[in-house]
Amino acid sequence: MRVGITGSSGFIGTALVEALLERGDEVVRFIRPGADQTASTVRWDPSRQLVDDGDLQRAGRLEAVVHLAGAGIADKRWNDTRKREIVTSRTQSTALLVSTLAALPEGTPRLASGSAIGFYGSRGDEVLNESSSAGHGFLAATCKQWEESALALRARGTTVALLRTGIVLDRRGGSLKRQLPLFQWGLGGTLANGHQWTSPISLRDEVRAILWIIDHDIDGPVNLTCPTPLANRDFTRVLAHEMHRPHLARVPRVGLQIVLGAQLTSEAVLASQRVVPHVLVEGGFSFEHPDATSIVRAALEK
Repeated sequence: MRVGITGSSGFIGTALVEALLERGDEVVRFIRPGADQTASTVRWDPSRQLVDDGDLQRAGRLEAVVHLAGAGIADKRWNDTRKREIVTSRTQSTALLVSTLAALPEGTPRLASGSAIGFYGSRGDEVLNESSSAGHGFLAATCKQWEESALALRARGTTVALLRTGIVLDRRGGSLKRQLPLFQWGLGGTLANGHQWTSPISLRDEVRAILWIIDHDIDGPVNLTCPTPLANRDFTRVLAHEMHRPHLARVPRVGLQIVLGAQLTSEAVLASQRVVPHVLVEGGFSFEHPDATSIVRAALEK
């Protein structure tokens, strides 16, 4: 299968490219002008709504596209400028990708477009599956716009899977990479009261699930989380236990707000999202790491 990928140099994208090549697929990477170019790349610039038509023709027909481009949600403190960047990096890139794929005479059978469980907002103890409504707040509104941009491609007969990704855990990137030094020093701890639900997934299962989605031509939202969400205090206990470190510290809400800002703290860091992957489970997807313990062990083994 020839698969186009945006965001191929990111945390998830890098692992996805490796997995596709390992199983014998051909990868066509969408890259920014100035990046290292090979025969299997397409130069594009979403901020200027430009894509290189010659590169597209040379790449050949794309049997699937996985869209992962977008500025990091929690990489920087939020202000008006950063929030605009978070939104536009997703909506502009998705709009350009959709218009580009729609214009291809041979069409593109399937698109798997990035999203996040931030779609649901912070919902306390409510169990959330793919049929749950959108939540409230900046992240929920961003995810909704992001998904709506991708769904426009359905009009061309393309199946569009919406990848509502949870907290992807691996020591090479994401939130776990930032947490590990604190736990190694014995400074890791529960965030606020620790009652908020967290919905993790291993990097390996994240990639395996994306491959399963494009292989099975899945359409609509798909929660990419493990089947067993857990409270932050329980996740903290699991991580400390697997690292053989104490977890006596508690990070107060006010401390997080001082460092990260109130909105980022409430909508992302302390959001309570008890998400279950109904579509994956009902479709027969088999998780290699179905719970926090197996996820953390896999992440620490690398």
